[in-house]
Amino acid sequence: MDVNTHHRIDPDLCGRPIALSPGQAVVRLTATAAMAADDRGLVHGGFVFGLADYAAMLAVNDPLVVLGAAEVRFTAPARVGDVLEAEAVLRETAGKKRLVDVVVRRAAETVLTGSFTCFVPAAHVLDR
Repeated sequence: MDVNTHHRIDPDLCGRPIALSPGQAVVRLTATAAMAADDRGLVHGGFVFGLADYAAMLAVNDPLVVLGAAEVRFTAPARVGDVLEAEAVLRETAGKKRLVDVVVRRAAETVLTGSFTCFVPAAHVLDR
């Protein structure tokens, strides 16, 4: 299956797709020193969220998909050097709305869980 959305995403910031099928995506990101929030190597949560968001977009995989809302829970810290994988599963489709569940893990440990509300508008959101 081909990637149909978010073609300009920087894989060093948001991850690389490693598995893609209808309604599902797995994206992998290695946390770099540029993502550190402090001298101990704690990765800023925005990078973990970006990984999860990108996985949600790929699970929908429509050229026009955008994020409308997200409810996430950080369950463990990420550190520089961690290899994180986000698994996204399309849970529900209702008109233009898509609900996607995402789990980000470091090996077997869960780092983030979330529910992402995505929309597939009729035209690009910048064309409004």
